[in-house]
Amino acid sequence: MRRGLTVVNCEVAIVFSHAFIGVKDFDRALRFYRQLMPVLGIEERFCERDRPWAGWQSQPETRPLFLIGKPYDDQPHEAGNGQMLAFLAPSRTAVDRAYAVALAHGGISEGPPGVRPEYHAHYYGAYFRDTEGNKLCVASHVPVT
Repeated sequence: MRRGLTVVNCEVAIVFSHAFIGVKDFDRALRFYRQLMPVLGIEERFCERDRPWAGWQSQPETRPLFLIGKPYDDQPHEAGNGQMLAFLAPSRTAVDRAYAVALAHGGISEGPPGVRPEYHAHYYGAYFRDTEGNKLCVASHVPVT
């Protein structure tokens, strides 16, 4: 069994239903994620500006779902210290591209793309904060061929 994945009959089971990221400025965050998500092959599923919230999903599965929106308790959003959401990228090129798109659309670098052997030999990741201060990572675990 790998951390974060449950192996059942040699198939990987999805263990997350969704991840929700709070935002202060919904329109600014929406513009940011509408640029970032297609780089990772994650499609927008819905956007409800009056609520406000929006969601994206990978295909062909409907889960896990990634959501942004105003906090449910109507309190102001504050980016947490120690929390981070990591998106899986299909290649190192996709990591590089996602990082560039993030920074071009208001993201702030927390660590440029690169190999991080302290995690494992093939870990290639980039770290940044979105327009709301939420820490994100884009990582590939695929060896270079």
